[in-house]
Amino acid sequence: MEEKSYLAAWLLFGVYLFATIVLSLRGMKKTKSFSSFALGQKDMGPWLVGITLASSIASSATFIINPGFVYQHGLSAFFHFAVASPAGFLLALFLFSKRFRQLGDKNMALTLPHWIRLRYNNAQMGTYFALINLVLSITFVVLIVKGSALVMQHTLGLSYFWSLLLIVGVVFSYIMLGGTYAHAYTNAFQGIIMAVVALILFLSGAHYFSDGLPAFFNQLGEVNANLAMTFNPESSLYSNIWNVFICSFIVSIGLVCQPHILMKSMYLKSEKQVSRAVLVAAGVSVIFASLLICGLYARLSLTTPPSQDAVMAVYISQTFPSFLGVVISVALLAAGMSTLDGILVGVSTIAANDIVLGPLGKKFFHNKTAQEQEQVALKFSRWILIAMGVISFFLALNPPKYAGLFAQAGIYGLTAASLVPIAAGLFFKNLNSSVVFASSIMGLTVHFMIYFYYKFGIEQTLNPAVSASWGIFASVITFAILSFAFYRHTIDVPTSKKALEA
Repeated sequence: MEEKSYLAAWLLFGVYLFATIVLSLRGMKKTKSFSSFALGQKDMGPWLVGITLASSIASSATFIINPGFVYQHGLSAFFHFAVASPAGFLLALFLFSKRFRQLGDKNMALTLPHWIRLRYNNAQMGTYFALINLVLSITFVVLIVKGSALVMQHTLGLSYFWSLLLIVGVVFSYIMLGGTYAHAYTNAFQGIIMAVVALILFLSGAHYFSDGLPAFFNQLGEVNANLAMTFNPESSLYSNIWNVFICSFIVSIGLVCQPHILMKSMYLKSEKQVSRAVLVAAGVSVIFASLLICGLYARLSLTTPPSQDAVMAVYISQTFPSFLGVVISVALLAAGMSTLDGILVGVSTIAANDIVLGPLGKKFFHNKTAQEQEQVALKFSRWILIAMGVISFFLALNPPKYAGLFAQAGIYGLTAASLVPIAAGLFFKNLNSSVVFASSIMGLTVHFMIYFYYKFGIEQTLNPAVSASWGIFASVITFAILSFAFYRHTIDVPTSKKALEA
């Protein structure tokens, strides 16, 4: 990149940072307590929450990493990430969001593990979910930080080390200031930028369709016939209907059960607002998913094959004029930051609410008043952010070869553990908490057993969606069998805080 382009990139990035900091400071003014740090004060509108939700879903995985899979594996990967995955995700949002908010509002739940603890009246289950969320979220943070740093290298001319340091320093700092408000305000700002840029990227290859869709597929076929096939027989990840469509659909239903996704419904005042927010999120998410076709554009246009995770950065630098390329690259950074800050709010809130203010923390702080405990929790949530920033920085310095698979393995493990407890808690009244707990552990265990067997046992690359789908099936089967076996001993789990205290 020319020196003038680097100067323009720094100026534009500076403007973006300034706007982000201003919005974060605005969020800081509205963060008066731990509950407002976690969920705000239910004064956010459906458009704000909907755009925030969509940008939290998209992340640098959609904008930076996943186009590399499409570049490498062709149309099969596009169907996996841009068709089956959004279908499962949006279906679950429509099915889960209203009921989750309804129960969460009754219980005054601040986090997803807190929601589970209150729903099943089981402190051990709440602590278990808090711990696996803290541990497994790190994998996704590493993905986002690495992807954003790669883009920053190409855009700002920094080394990978300094790019990592800047990303971690900026995002972790503004979330410490404003919590959920900082996350929502900055995400809405970032989401609008991302939507515009997604459309630009989608249209960047319009000339490939000048002779129609069949001609586009023919061009792909000339590069490699398997790239134009729905199921790529050469691919170890996307070779059949099971791992292209079914697994992606199943796992994406479970992905809604991440704390930084499902808890968004708690930002709103009413169920009517939840419906509107989900519709906004659905529309924006479709726009975001469309840009994954850039992986196919890159396969047709790039003469020198880049590393898989750097495909988008290279495609942008070689496709667009310098200034427009800079604008798009800054939007890609926004995509990474938008999900990263959502994860960080969720993780720091879980650490504070479910560890400090949970059963374990109460043993250490029982002499403090409720207000003093809240202040300790708020401070602890910020120290957790610092610790997580340091850990993610050093992991991203020497990341796995395919950061996307590394992140999927971790986050999909969380979905295998969470889907049955969340779905059962939403739609069934009479539940045995021990049965639900056992099904969750089974889902997590089966996922990692299969994944690590392929990785280390037979040294074969496995699509993590496959192992997670088997984990979800194992969790559902365990739930069904144990529920039937202990039917006579099933308890009616309370669904409100008032009932729990009775």
